[in-house]
Amino acid sequence: MAKPSRAVTIQSMPKMSGASSSSSGQSQDNRVRIIPRDEYKAAADSLAEAFRHDDVATYFIDAPDTNTWTASERWEVHVKIMRSVVLAHCIKGLALTVGPNHDAVALWMPPGKNMDDRLTMFRSGMWQMERRLSKEGKLRFKAEFLPLLHRTKSEVLGNLDNDSWYLVYIGTEPKSRGKGYARMLIEYVTRQADSDCRVCYLESSNGINPAIYQRFGFEIVKKIQLTRGTKPVDLDIMVRQPKPVDASSDVRNIEHHGQTAETA
Repeated sequence: MAKPSRAVTIQSMPKMSGASSSSSGQSQDNRVRIIPRDEYKAAADSLAEAFRHDDVATYFIDAPDTNTWTASERWEVHVKIMRSVVLAHCIKGLALTVGPNHDAVALWMPPGKNMDDRLTMFRSGMWQMERRLSKEGKLRFKAEFLPLLHRTKSEVLGNLDNDSWYLVYIGTEPKSRGKGYARMLIEYVTRQADSDCRVCYLESSNGINPAIYQRFGFEIVKKIQLTRGTKPVDLDIMVRQPKPVDASSDVRNIEHHGQTAETA
């Protein structure tokens, strides 16, 4: 489901010296930093705005049995889902942001990690998806969406499935697009992936975005569809192979679970 935004302009990225875990100070505004848990709601609200009209994000909410839901009720469910997903990545993955007000957010799952264990599901509130979605929404999410994504990732990556970086979400608020934030959030991890000789993986449901991802070395390897809705939702499966690393390049060791990522 990952995507920079619906209309992202990629600009050159200034050289970074690592991610900061502090949000204070104007100097931090244009640096990638790890989202601490006490900021997960603000970051999730920004991501929810970026995905307000996304076909996959609305796929579980705009179902035939939610016709009586008001716009505010739909938005509330959308935001709560995003908050659970962001918190899960703060706990178990790598949640990154850039901009003065969490203008852009990226959720990466590092090699060997996932958020499917019971403790993470409980602590993040992901288990409450059962209560938030309608009957059809739950079927779309649990019986179609999750199995399809897990199966496809396993088939595409094979024995590299557990040894890859997975870009689960990336979004930029409309007011902050065109500032190069998406590039910063992607290249922050792809540089580490290159250093470790690891592949990166993502799904994109926006037809505009594959061309953007290709600028970062991703290539479409498969296309899949969600088909329980009134019209199919297409997703492009993209993989990025590791690139050779210049010995003099800036390579960082990324620590997960809310720690600061220092530059080597």
